[in-house]
Amino acid sequence: MIQRLVEGIKKTEAPIVVGLDPKTDFIPKRILDNNLAKYGESAEAVAESFFEFNKEIVDNIYDLVPAVKPQVAMYEQYGIPGLIAYKKTIDYCREKGLLVIADVKRGDIGSTSESYALAHLGASKVGNTLVKGFDADFATVNPYLGSDGVKPFVSVCNEFDKGIFVLVKTSNPSSGELQDKITDEKPLYELVGSLVEKWGAESMDGAYSNIGAVVGATYPEMGKVLRDIMPHAFILVPGYGAQGGKGADLVNFFDKDGLGAIVNSSRGIIAAWKNEKYADPSRELLGEAARKAVLDMKEDIKGALLNR
Repeated sequence: MIQRLVEGIKKTEAPIVVGLDPKTDFIPKRILDNNLAKYGESAEAVAESFFEFNKEIVDNIYDLVPAVKPQVAMYEQYGIPGLIAYKKTIDYCREKGLLVIADVKRGDIGSTSESYALAHLGASKVGNTLVKGFDADFATVNPYLGSDGVKPFVSVCNEFDKGIFVLVKTSNPSSGELQDKITDEKPLYELVGSLVEKWGAESMDGAYSNIGAVVGATYPEMGKVLRDIMPHAFILVPGYGAQGGKGADLVNFFDKDGLGAIVNSSRGIIAAWKNEKYADPSRELLGEAARKAVLDMKEDIKGALLNR
């Protein structure tokens, strides 16, 4: 699976993944009001608004980027209607040729972790039929339970040709409360990075492994260290844009050939229509603004890599 991501990045010349993390504050009034009139003040109204919102963005950026990353929590809070919108979003994005990284941050042990992996990446047998769950291409995984929680995902990746990104050093300010603690004379994130490289050896796909890592753009020096620790791991980099990361912060996450990393931006793209830099907010030009924001991000990253 990771080779499909590499090919997509080369084709678009954009190591960018767009985070589809909708909130009601981000939804243009024309979309939300229409669904409130149709469904009332209900979870169904919000869920359908989320899907229409995502669809309009995807229709305007699918040719510019290789992947999207829906955050399941945004949908889960609206119960079953929200999860239906999440599934519809995954299916629509894949129809448009995009790879989908399910930001689910799952992690448990044994059969429970296997069930999470099958739900989001694989399929479960019903009689003689394999029934797919959400059927994303990649998923994010929390490694806090150790190998018992990650190995079932690795097995599912190998069986169904999928991939995962393991949380190593996250972009949030309090990540250091645990991830920076010294263990065996090293920060914990370095030890987790070493495990990612080890787990990845069981799922190689060309020069890279299907087992990647999440490392926040807000910690560029740590990214440099982890790039060396995990030479075969693709790095998913959150924290660009709204969280403060910029192109110049990203160069250490990439290999010398400009591959090895993909950078996520969520609010900076999906809420760009509210930014006067990209459009008049009163016109609610959702898709047009998202496209302009992606093009700006592409140039920012390209320039940073050329000048490193």
